[in-house]
Amino acid sequence: MARDGRISAAEFQRMYERLRASVPWGREDRHGTLNYITEARRAAAIEAVQLGRTVTLAAPLAASAPDNPEPGSRHMKHLPGESSAVAGLSFAEDQLVINIHGNADSHIDALCHVSYDRSLYNGVAPHTVTSQGASDLAIDDTCNGIVGRAVLLDIPRLRGVEWLEPGDHVTASELAAAASSQQVAVGPGDIVFVRVGHRKRRDELGSWDVAATRAGLHPDAMSFLAERQVAALGSDSNSDTAPSLVDEVEFPVHVLAINALGMHLLDYLQFEDVTPVCEETGRWSFLCVVAPLRLPRGTGSPVNPIAIL
Repeated sequence: MARDGRISAAEFQRMYERLRASVPWGREDRHGTLNYITEARRAAAIEAVQLGRTVTLAAPLAASAPDNPEPGSRHMKHLPGESSAVAGLSFAEDQLVINIHGNADSHIDALCHVSYDRSLYNGVAPHTVTSQGASDLAIDDTCNGIVGRAVLLDIPRLRGVEWLEPGDHVTASELAAAASSQQVAVGPGDIVFVRVGHRKRRDELGSWDVAATRAGLHPDAMSFLAERQVAALGSDSNSDTAPSLVDEVEFPVHVLAINALGMHLLDYLQFEDVTPVCEETGRWSFLCVVAPLRLPRGTGSPVNPIAIL
């Protein structure tokens, strides 16, 4: 690894092959690292709730901006003051159209989202995704929800800054240092959220072209998560640093997480509501409920994860 954190394409390929070979569930598996959330671990996370306080981890739907050139559109189909086919009452109705995998709105990626080296997760053929959607590894595989213990690792807090600047990256050693500083352990079945301060920077300084430059994780962070059998990964950015730290490979964290490990990613969340609660209580772990929309053949879904402390 170079001093600036860059790694060669050959180094990345070795990392990819090592992580892919570590997947223990066999060629028929379609749930990936969500298998680590066992019923016992889910029950333990539920029992650990103390306050009964709920906090959203999602950002409001974004308007048109440099990081959101194709914003979701919502229009009113019917107003309550308009006439209705039902005598004596009327309804307010609206319709939403959204680009699920944009660079501003909170969403979850399905395991069919990333093809690398002519393969989807677990050797599934890329042609299973067509113009009609995904016939395999679709987001509807998570239709029963993702519910388990979550851990928030706050990297700006560790560094003593408001946020990480675009282009900066978080290493595996920093994830370990953040966990130690916050006195929280990362273990099997955990949903790990990594705060880089992306949303706070956007709120205070305005949006920018995040496709060109953004803070994220270094690819070596995926080894940290894999060794601890983490179930899912989320960030207030999209987990990948831009520009890419890997020669000839864009979105290396997406490749390692989704394609090699079968780990669902939650992108462009916001942690500005939950962080003060974690500071106040001194608890950086909580029950998290993630309920993707039931989108048969979908490659992802808008999402509003709920922290329960």
